[in-house]
Amino acid sequence: MNDVAQEAGVALKTVSRYVNGETNINPELAKRIRDAITLLGYRRNLAAASLRPGRSSRMIGLVISDLANPYYSTIARAIESAAAAAGYLLITASSEESGENHDRLVDRFIGQQVDGLIVVPPAHPGRSWADVTPPVPPLVVIDRPADATWSDTILADNAGGANAATAALTATGARRVAFVGDTLALYTMSERLRGYRLALEDAGITFDENLIVTGAHSADEAASIVSRLLREQRPDAIFAANNRASIGSVLAFRDAGTAIPLIGFDDFESARLGTPAVSVATPRIEEMGRLAAERLLARIDGDTSPSTTTVLPVELILRGSEEATSG
Repeated sequence: MNDVAQEAGVALKTVSRYVNGETNINPELAKRIRDAITLLGYRRNLAAASLRPGRSSRMIGLVISDLANPYYSTIARAIESAAAAAGYLLITASSEESGENHDRLVDRFIGQQVDGLIVVPPAHPGRSWADVTPPVPPLVVIDRPADATWSDTILADNAGGANAATAALTATGARRVAFVGDTLALYTMSERLRGYRLALEDAGITFDENLIVTGAHSADEAASIVSRLLREQRPDAIFAANNRASIGSVLAFRDAGTAIPLIGFDDFESARLGTPAVSVATPRIEEMGRLAAERLLARIDGDTSPSTTTVLPVELILRGSEEATSG
């Protein structure tokens, strides 16, 4: 800024006011400063500015599980939109369900002086939040709970949504309802299994371990699992416990030339392309992202009210696949 001030022939304080966005500057002086900035290629160092007392980086760090999963990319987009409207830049990174990666990313974000953090706890946790070296910026935990009792937490009613989906399948007469999902190390998956089991119990159906298959982290893995179930267990219906399990089920039906009733958890773009369209129990993921951003921004602005836990409802959308059979 000293170089800019010298080139423009103005005081350093005037340049500082200009680059900080103040508008009550003489138009002629402002033009000289702008021309000097262009000539010298000056760019403000926001990282250095954020180290000054009372200054902010205007950045928020987001650690999710997997940006390639449409579930998390939708959440990230909602957070980014709310953050941008408030003048904040969102930086997003994926932990890939690794506690070690998650901890490394949290440390990196804190080192970058972000004003706040939004995190999805990984399936395989690393250290406790109590062991994170202070100071820790405001924190909002989403999708899964964490041991940071001082953070705000926003979850979906996973058990309730799975219960409603499974109940809709048993209501059509299905007795052997298979559960296809990811690892039960995930809080969301274990909650969905709990809701599934409660629905079977309410319908008077005995729980069958042979119909429970986890490990469907990708659509291809889910397709392989469902193909095997169709051959060996012959279920009456399938509850696909995440969007990739739903896609894998549809792929398996196509390959087998047959279909059985299906309801998935989490909506996805191609769910309505088939005939019939895939029925889903879907959480309000855009609302989850928006609320997370709003809660974090309030904390950054100085809100010191007690931490909160919000559980968002899950909507059951029946499109026909819960009754469809072919083959």
